[in-house]
Amino acid sequence: MALRKPPLYDLHADRATFTDFGGWEMPVEFDSIRTEHAAVRDSVGIFDVSHMGEVVVSGPDATELMQRLVTADMTALDTGDAQYAAITDESGIILDDTIVYRLPGSAADRYLFVPNAGHDEEAYDRWVAHRDEWGLDAEVRNETDAWAMVAVQGPDAPDAVGDATTTDPDALARNEVVESEVDGAESWIARTGYTGEDGVEILCPTADAETVWSAFEGCQPCGLGSRDTLRTEMGFLLSGQDFDPEDEPRTPYEAGIGWAVDLGTDFVGRDALTAVAEAGPEDVFVGLTLTERGIARHGHDITVDGDVVGHVTSGTMSPTLGEPIALGYVPASLSEPGTAVSVVVRGDEKRAEVVSTPFVRTE
Repeated sequence: MALRKPPLYDLHADRATFTDFGGWEMPVEFDSIRTEHAAVRDSVGIFDVSHMGEVVVSGPDATELMQRLVTADMTALDTGDAQYAAITDESGIILDDTIVYRLPGSAADRYLFVPNAGHDEEAYDRWVAHRDEWGLDAEVRNETDAWAMVAVQGPDAPDAVGDATTTDPDALARNEVVESEVDGAESWIARTGYTGEDGVEILCPTADAETVWSAFEGCQPCGLGSRDTLRTEMGFLLSGQDFDPEDEPRTPYEAGIGWAVDLGTDFVGRDALTAVAEAGPEDVFVGLTLTERGIARHGHDITVDGDVVGHVTSGTMSPTLGEPIALGYVPASLSEPGTAVSVVVRGDEKRAEVVSTPFVRTE
């Protein structure tokens, strides 16, 4: 199957190195991962994240449909609010994680939720199937191909956004979305991101993608390589790697996002997750630092006294800290920060330590 190309593909074709990610041909780096990573931590960078899905849900029963298919409380959202949530099956296993926006500018309930790359069609199918099963009055539209999405991230991002748009970022609360213009292009601007730094994510029609990108020409272009090192330093989950319904089936409590679960709401998987919450998860998602030379990678075993007790799901050499860091699952009894473990790297056990995340503290 041919890879999907983002609206900015032709603009970046001569400068970026591309990779297959979630069925999309996306820029992995423009200059170097280290350069792009440092720009976001120290000043500002811009990412093309048009591989993320966009599904719009509207109508009289839109709130009920959303409420029953994500783990967070949708009734608590005012128009213009955003909320991180998980999408779970009947067993409480995470199918995907998402940001839900309750869109302003309409008298009717209207939501935009953002599935991860390659998950937009299955999310759309799931919403439509449950809507029909439950007899709800809601319109569901997969608008992924209609929108481009860029992320402007870093401590200088508010200044860059203020210069390029009609929005004052300082007046925009965390997890708030507003209608705005970027060099004349009508857009949604949300104070959200995946780097741990300040910044925004901007949604605009695909026809306006180059206009919006070019409005930030002073920002360092960044690819998915630095996006991955930045999110790993924060301990953020990566769909399909840190959790996956087939290869890495995990509940929100195992994956460290129990705070995104409201058991007082009636969603698919609530009963199973209530039992997990009461008993406590057997395995826990933790941060690790290696105290010996070596880099932990996805799939590496975590051991104690030579016995395998868990495994790494994400690992890298932290550009900010200059030391190897990793994320993975260990038994709850071994999850306390300071616990000594080892990671098997190329057949050798490397000493490591469980640490709290984020690895890097940002303002």
